[in-house]
Amino acid sequence: MNLSRCISPLKKLKNKHNLLLFFTYSTTTTTTTTINANKPTQPSPPPIQVLLTESAGRGVFATRRIGAGDLIHTEKPIVSYPSQSLVHSVCYFCLKRLGNNKDSLQGHSVKFCSNECREQAKGFYEIEERVDWSAYDEHCRKLGLKYPLLVKRLACMVVSGAASAQCLDILQPARLLTQMILEMEDEFSLLKSCLMKANFKDEQMACILFLTKEWYTGVLARIRINAFRIDVAGGSSYEDLFLSAAASVEAEASVGNAVYMLSSFYNHDCDTNAHIIWIENVNARLKALRDIEEGEELRICYIDASMEHNARQNILFEGFGFRCGCNRCLSGD
Repeated sequence: MNLSRCISPLKKLKNKHNLLLFFTYSTTTTTTTTINANKPTQPSPPPIQVLLTESAGRGVFATRRIGAGDLIHTEKPIVSYPSQSLVHSVCYFCLKRLGNNKDSLQGHSVKFCSNECREQAKGFYEIEERVDWSAYDEHCRKLGLKYPLLVKRLACMVVSGAASAQCLDILQPARLLTQMILEMEDEFSLLKSCLMKANFKDEQMACILFLTKEWYTGVLARIRINAFRIDVAGGSSYEDLFLSAAASVEAEASVGNAVYMLSSFYNHDCDTNAHIIWIENVNARLKALRDIEEGEELRICYIDASMEHNARQNILFEGFGFRCGCNRCLSGD
């Protein structure tokens, strides 16, 4: 069972001191503000803020009424990586399916859908291509591991200066069993060995000092419960997109995995009021499934919501470390 957040993938605020973060992402929403008749309209800020909840840590709350079907916000990932089986069939940066796209741009061993993606990937890709990853990649392939590949990319981003070694520290980590930690330590040794054998410049070798067992296990613990499985949909309407994405989940046809900052703050509910979808690439789009009132918490579903009650409870506990207490679960549905 895939325990990452999937496409069917989260209490009212007690007082103003519960405020944790207020996000004003510069991103497209469904409403615009007209300055005056002679100036173009500009997108409104996302109608959400991140606050502390009474029992579930951080959560995302509406700052105004949001209508059913509204696009709440979009978000680019902190880190992403394609599925190993599709690494030559999708853009190595944005995970867009390439198909028989003659316009795709060839890297040394991977493809990009555009010059823009190739440029944005330049920092970490120049590090990646100087390392012999065959042992690490084969280890992940043999054991069916996805998340260590995200750590590999993040490590290359840190070495290249494209990301901070602490960029995921704000995210909630998974609780790790002793056996998990031992397995992670083996993967860490393999990752560090690959990097140390590469022909890096002195300053780049100095950058690898961040790579410790504690860093590796800490990052992987956060990725385990915050990574989203990316199922790129296609269709002419939102309903078409929803059905296409649902079929993609059923067929285990994800193009990769990714970690986001804001999207990771959404809490879970088995009867959600919001939904994340990927239309063309790894950029996430969060939409309202029903009308959401000001002050209401927005939640997505981390798992397949069509499963029966006991199955949902078991998967959420084993994969995310909590028992769901949403209204649907309390009713036994």
